[in-house]
Amino acid sequence: MSTVDLTKQARHPPPLLEDLELYSIKQVNALSSEQRRQIFYHLVPLDVLLRLGIDSETLQDEQGRPLVAYRPSDASGELFLRHRWDAEDPVLYLHLADTINNQIEVLLFTVNDPDSERFDVDQLPDGTPIHFGTQTRNVAEEIRAMEAGLAPGQVRRGLRLTRDLIPILEQFVTGLHHNAFYIQPLAYHNAILFERLGFAYVIGLGRMEWIHSAFAPGGLLYQRLNGSTRFRRPEMAHSVRERSWAIHDGILEEPFTGVKMYKRVGIHAGVITFPNAPW
Repeated sequence: MSTVDLTKQARHPPPLLEDLELYSIKQVNALSSEQRRQIFYHLVPLDVLLRLGIDSETLQDEQGRPLVAYRPSDASGELFLRHRWDAEDPVLYLHLADTINNQIEVLLFTVNDPDSERFDVDQLPDGTPIHFGTQTRNVAEEIRAMEAGLAPGQVRRGLRLTRDLIPILEQFVTGLHHNAFYIQPLAYHNAILFERLGFAYVIGLGRMEWIHSAFAPGGLLYQRLNGSTRFRRPEMAHSVRERSWAIHDGILEEPFTGVKMYKRVGIHAGVITFPNAPW
């Protein structure tokens, strides 16, 4: 396997971006497939490749099959990293897009520990896919996942990569001549995690502050933690992950929406809506 300098990735945008005047995902997608590869594969944390035993130069397995793939569309793109060519779940999935205001947005990213147990919260017992945030749920698998320490939407335990990925995304958007990027957290725990990583709110700060106050003793959401389901036990008011499960269970009586956040390059916003919170 190639020897790599992990510090290089922490200092510079993708090298090709330093040589080109590009400002959008759409412009990057218009490049040749090899140029796109050089740019987007730089988003894969190098220490993850080392941990998984993936050659950092070829990004292929021993049979020459690709383990990293980029799927472009007009103004967005999806990056996949798998530990095996035929793996069911990617270790890393990242979906980036241009916004109508010419900003860069992370539409979705997921991280999975390939060696951990899988919980089929994303499908019904008959295999029918479930899209996160819809009314359809596999409650039995959700209970198993919750009791195993996972948060809503997780099919496997994570790899604790998010903290490593944020500076890499900062380098990427810097290479596209932006000083910030945007994200819409799909769940309460995502928003709290992004706060801890230095994000601020475009919209939704008041909503997050209200949720925190409503989970306090005597608050509306605290009163709804009445034990009516496994996701609504009174003690679930006290941790980020368990609050998120209660919200996923519908305790807000409306979807968790209306929250958008941004990360300014090199700046930690210091926003805290759930002080001293255990995860």
